Amino acid sequence: MVVRVMVVDDQPVVRAGFAAIVDAEPDLVVVAEAGDGADALRRAGENRPDVVLMDIRMPGMDGLAATRELTAAVDGPRVLVLTTFDLDAYVFEALQVGASGFLLKDAQPADLLAAIRVVAAGEGMLAPAVTRRLIDSFAAGRLVVPPPAGGTVSGLTGREREVFERVAAGLSNAEIGAELGVATGTVKAHVNALLAKLGVRDRVQATILAYDLGLARPRSRRSE
Repeated sequence: MVVRVMVVDDQPVVRAGFAAIVDAEPDLVVVAEAGDGADALRRAGENRPDVVLMDIRMPGMDGLAATRELTAAVDGPRVLVLTTFDLDAYVFEALQVGASGFLLKDAQPADLLAAIRVVAAGEGMLAPAVTRRLIDSFAAGRLVVPPPAGGTVSGLTGREREVFERVAAGLSNAEIGAELGVATGTVKAHVNALLAKLGVRDRVQATILAYDLGLARPRSRRSE
């Protein structure tokens, strides 16, 4: 299955660079490019991408406003925000408006391609450089995010709640499976079920909900 990608950035050279990296992969294809948020909305409607690589700072409608519009649609694309600005405010707001991932523009090509595939698969992706600070901010109460509309935690089974807490702690399906003594495929099924019950799109939004409700806290850092 080929993942359809749209690249949104106000700098033509940057767009061309990202597009070249993506198009070189057999399972990825760039179906559209846009130079601002408004153009992105038009082109997304015409080309129906699965994943949008979205710049934040652009003239006219910026990337955050465009992300909000794109992700509001039931069948809208998933958005991976790309930016040169390693600032908490952008990370938090991008997640609040529905982005499924956040990656800095200086990421390695392999990391970019991996992030596209992760987001396309329905999971969330945060740049390693900002993941720890994001979780620390949840714990310190500096980030307040309204819970996503939809289901409730009360509808989760005991096992789904265990998986939910580990998703919020940033564990992969394989790591969760190792902790709980179950197969990775079983963990994936639990994750899909809990996302549906919670009414969230992916693991990133599930993590936001877990911290907002006080159901998760950062795990202590492992010693180097």
